[in-house]
Amino acid sequence: MSDVKPGAGERETDDGAARRVAFLLPGQGSQHIRMAAGLMDTEPVFAEAMDEALTALTDGGGLLGPGPGGSGDPGGSGGRGADLRASWLNGDDPAAMDHVTRSQPLLFAVDYALGRLVLSWGVRPAALLGHSIGEVAAAVLSGIFTLRDAATMVGDRVARLADAPPGGMVAVAGSPDEVAPHLGDDIVIGAVNAARQTVLAGLDAPLRATTAALTDAGFVVRGVAASTAFHSPALAPAMSGAGDRIAALPVGEARIPVMSGYTARFLTHAEAKDPGFWARQPVAPVLFWPAVGALLAEEDLVLVEVGPGQGLSQLARRHPAVRSGRSAMIPLLPAGPGPAAADSAAVRAAADELARLP
Repeated sequence: MSDVKPGAGERETDDGAARRVAFLLPGQGSQHIRMAAGLMDTEPVFAEAMDEALTALTDGGGLLGPGPGGSGDPGGSGGRGADLRASWLNGDDPAAMDHVTRSQPLLFAVDYALGRLVLSWGVRPAALLGHSIGEVAAAVLSGIFTLRDAATMVGDRVARLADAPPGGMVAVAGSPDEVAPHLGDDIVIGAVNAARQTVLAGLDAPLRATTAALTDAGFVVRGVAASTAFHSPALAPAMSGAGDRIAALPVGEARIPVMSGYTARFLTHAEAKDPGFWARQPVAPVLFWPAVGALLAEEDLVLVEVGPGQGLSQLARRHPAVRSGRSAMIPLLPAGPGPAAADSAAVRAAADELARLP
């Protein structure tokens, strides 16, 4: 791999000004079988960080009980005690990977490990922006939580949501205002991902009805890889009391600013210390598009998608600052599943591009 020189993290613009780097960390819907697993044999920093994250999740996070195969499970085998590493490296069932007991902890681990990898190249990001569970990984990379403490929070969140009523999410090609009149009972806007991409969330039956109504109205609707109604009030009962567990976790000062995907503002220390802020995240809508807008309103940046897939890259490229070339977008990994060599090749290409930053 090309080495990124120490201190890299800025790119010169046409007028000679330097653009700094910001990390985008994806969440639910970006997961896929063996995501980033091709780096285990080629990137020692990633492999070590992934080992640390999986150990923290299974020990401190307590993810040792039933997983896919239990109540509300899409049909996998084994119990919540199935080894996360085996599920990640050897799993071949996309539905099992989409289940909360696999998707959430593994996305957290992969985002964190990839972030550690890019930091090891000497890249010093100006900001971190996480989507959904990606915000928890951002909090670790910034220094707000230790890896073990964040794993405790993730483990508690997963245990609470594992038996939530079956639900899901769909992405609609339309603005929130365009979509709102068509929402059925108990269906809410779970995420605003772009100017004309709105994600809806809710339990299975009403979500199917709303999807049919939107399709009949001429909207393009696409399912999101989730078997849980993330970012909807349907999860409020499951998350009741979660703040008590989080309140016991120490909170540090952020060494890297975190642009929150829930407030579209830079996270304050008071918010980071509020257990309710973290406990509400599975219920609250994600404001990714406003957050990207707030981030790029501060300055032109080179955005690096630090996680599986290229979903956030595709969204960010719709922003006027990226479309115009004032800001830029670099995905770290391929758009979807593929051979191990594809992971390594994509990371090499991203590293080479970052190495060219002045």
